[in-house]
Amino acid sequence: MGRYTGPVCRLCRREGMKLYLKGERCLGPKCPIVKRQPNRNYPPGQHGQKRTRRPSEYALQLREKQRLKRLYGILERQFRRHFEEAERRPGLTGENLLQILERRLDNVVYRLGFADSRRQARQLVTHGHFLVNGRKTDIPSYLVRPGDIIAVRPQSREREYFKVVQETAQSKPVPAWLTRDLETMSGRVVSLPAADQIDIPAINTQLVVEYYSRR
Repeated sequence: MGRYTGPVCRLCRREGMKLYLKGERCLGPKCPIVKRQPNRNYPPGQHGQKRTRRPSEYALQLREKQRLKRLYGILERQFRRHFEEAERRPGLTGENLLQILERRLDNVVYRLGFADSRRQARQLVTHGHFLVNGRKTDIPSYLVRPGDIIAVRPQSREREYFKVVQETAQSKPVPAWLTRDLETMSGRVVSLPAADQIDIPAINTQLVVEYYSRR
């Protein structure tokens, strides 16, 4: 299965929550989750309005896994690899999984305010606009480590997009495990992200662990 290329707002409606897939639009009144009346906030498609039975335990686990996967914009095979890596590490698998997802280079670029969404950050990374410790890195799934420095390439700073980012990113908060220097258009990984430093919609990672554990 290839990457989803349809309207991303349908994904938010399907999951019944904001996944912040369209950047600033998700924060305004044009967001479909906000715009639609509460009694019309149903999943997309011809069957979205039909009354459904109480979801099974498996359905709840599946929905939670889909929400987390779509929030970070990752396909199933790669998401499964991240879960298996989290499972091998000591500690709680759910917290390990969130930490791995946060450490992805595309997510770090988004957290630093250099992109309006993770989808846009992934495109910027793929196009080679960023350096990690002075080396060009165009792999969105690259996992950063404490002490790593992520910077916009000198050639890319001359582009109009990054000039605008340099002026507007100040209003975007940066998590405590990162630091940002807009003058040099760079950021530094101070530490591994702790559970209370990861700002995402309420997702029960235990249900995700249970989903993969039953297969």
